[in-house]
Amino acid sequence: MSRASDRVLKGDACAPQRSLFYALGLTEEELNRPLIGVVSAYSEIVPGHLHLDKISEAVKAGIRMAGGTPIMVPSIGVCDGIAMGHIGMKYSLASRELIADSVETMANAHGFDGLVLVPNCDKIVPGMLMGALRVNLPAVVMSGGAMLPGNDKGKDMSLSTMFEAVGAKKAGLIDQEELTYIEQNACPGCGSCSGMFTANSMNCLCEVLGIALPGNGTIPAVYSARMQLAKKAGMAIMDMVEKDIKPRDIINEQALRNGLACDMALGCSSNTVLHLLAIAKEAHVDIDLDIINEVSQKTPNLCKLAPAGPDHIVDLYRAGGVQAVMKELQKKQLIDDSLMTVTGKTIKENLAKAVNLDHKIIKDIDTPNSPTGGIAVLFGNIAPKGCVVKRSAVDPSMLVHTGRARVFDSEEDAIDAIYQGKIVKGDVVVIRYEGPKGGPGMREMLNPTSALAGMKLDKEVALITDGRFSGATRGAAIGHVSPEAAAHGPIAIIQEGDTISIDINAGKINLMIDEAEMQKRMDAWVKPEAKIKEGWLYRYAHLVTSADEGAVLK
Repeated sequence: MSRASDRVLKGDACAPQRSLFYALGLTEEELNRPLIGVVSAYSEIVPGHLHLDKISEAVKAGIRMAGGTPIMVPSIGVCDGIAMGHIGMKYSLASRELIADSVETMANAHGFDGLVLVPNCDKIVPGMLMGALRVNLPAVVMSGGAMLPGNDKGKDMSLSTMFEAVGAKKAGLIDQEELTYIEQNACPGCGSCSGMFTANSMNCLCEVLGIALPGNGTIPAVYSARMQLAKKAGMAIMDMVEKDIKPRDIINEQALRNGLACDMALGCSSNTVLHLLAIAKEAHVDIDLDIINEVSQKTPNLCKLAPAGPDHIVDLYRAGGVQAVMKELQKKQLIDDSLMTVTGKTIKENLAKAVNLDHKIIKDIDTPNSPTGGIAVLFGNIAPKGCVVKRSAVDPSMLVHTGRARVFDSEEDAIDAIYQGKIVKGDVVVIRYEGPKGGPGMREMLNPTSALAGMKLDKEVALITDGRFSGATRGAAIGHVSPEAAAHGPIAIIQEGDTISIDINAGKINLMIDEAEMQKRMDAWVKPEAKIKEGWLYRYAHLVTSADEGAVLK
C-alpha cells in the first residue's frame, strides 16, 4: 500500500528530502516506518496546554511502540480566559481557522501518513479536527484533560466562580479579601477549566464522534490515566494508518447526530453549535440549526455540570464519563451505536462495559433533568436565521420573559452600564456589532453575563447578542443572533426601550413592533465604520460567514 510519505521519502528524486530528514537525527529504519505528525498545542500561556509537552511525549511513545515514527509539530492556541473582555477575544474564534489551516499546511507539506492531534482548549480542539478532516489523513484526537476544581471552604469552584465574583464585589456582596482568596484558588493547576465549558464540551464530543478514545473527554489532566490514554492514542493511530481509516470515514451525518444528542444530554457549551457546524462543513455533511432543534426536542438533559449545576468534569469522570452518558442514550436508541471509532471497534462494542456509577451526576434516561436537550435554537424577527441558548443553564423563571431593551453597540458599553447599576430587573440587554464580521471575531460575553450572575440578576435579566458566550456562562444568555448587525440583521434596528419577547420553550424571540415599523427601520439602517481596519482580522471580517453557518471562512 502506498503512503502519503512516499512523496517525500521514496525514489531517487526524494534524496534531497531524505537528507533533510537525516538532518533531524532520524535513521533509515525510522524513515521506513509510517511518519505520524503529532500536532501539539503546548505553550506556557494557556493553563490547559501547559502539560501538553508531556502528553505529546506519551503519544510519541505509543506511536513508537506500535511501529511508527512520530514527529511533533506546533499549533497556536488562545487562552479564552486571559483574552476575555478586551481586544484579545476578537482573535479567539478567528484563530480556529488559522489552526485548521496550519494542520492542513503541516500535514500536506511534510507528507505525514497520519496525525495525532494534541489540543485541549476552546478553539484548538475544533480547529485541529477541521484541519484533519480537510486533509483526510488517518487521525486521532488526544486532548490534555480537565483541570480539577478549586475549593472555597469545602465548596468546589471554577473559573466561572471567579468571573462571577467580580460582579459580586462590584455589588458589595463580597469584600476584597474574599475576591483575592477566590482568584488565588479557583484554578488549582493545569488542564482545561474544570466545568462543562467549551473546551471540555468539545473534548467530550470528540469522544462521542468516535475520533477520540473513550476517556478523552473526562480523565483529569493530572491523573496518570491521562498519560496512559495518550500512549494508547499513539498506538491507535498506527492501527488507523494500517487499516486506512480516515476522519471522514468516522465523522459522517450519523456521527454528528450522535454528537448533537450527547451535547444535549451533557448540557454542553452553546459554542459547540458553531464548532459542530464548522466540523460538518469540513466533513462534507449538511447540518443546520433546524437539525439541532430536532435532536434537542427528543433528547433529555441528563447532566447539570458547572455552570448549570454544582458538578465538575472530575465528577462526571467518577460517574462513568461520556461512555456512561452514551450508555443511557443507547437505552432509548437515541444514538447510532453501529458506527466505527478510532478504537477499531463500534460504539456498541465500546459501550459493552460502560456503567453509570452515579445517578445523581448522570441521571437515568427515565428520570432526566428535563425531557429536552441542554441547547435550544430560537427563531423570530430578531433572529430570522436563528440564535442559540444553553437552556440547561437558564433558571426556569427565565424560560419565558418579556422586557425592555437596553441597547449597546459594544461589550464594553454594556459592562460599564451593568457595573454602574443601570441594568434593572426585567431588562433585556442587547449587545450588537459583536458578531463574526462586526466584532470582528464574535467575542465571548462572559464578563457581562458573569457580572449579572454575581449581582444576582441572572434570574431577572436576559441578554441577547450577535456575539457568543463562554461555556462558563449561565442565565438567559442568547447568542449567535443571525444575521448579525454588521450584515444588516434585524438586531441592528432594535431601539432603547423597545419590548422584546423571549419564549425559550417555544423557540421564539421577537421584537414587539409591527412589520411596517420593522421595514422602516431596516430601510433607514446605515452600516457603521469597521472596528478593525488592518491586520489579518480585517481580512477575516471580509471572508467570514454568519454564525448560523458556523462562522467559517468563504
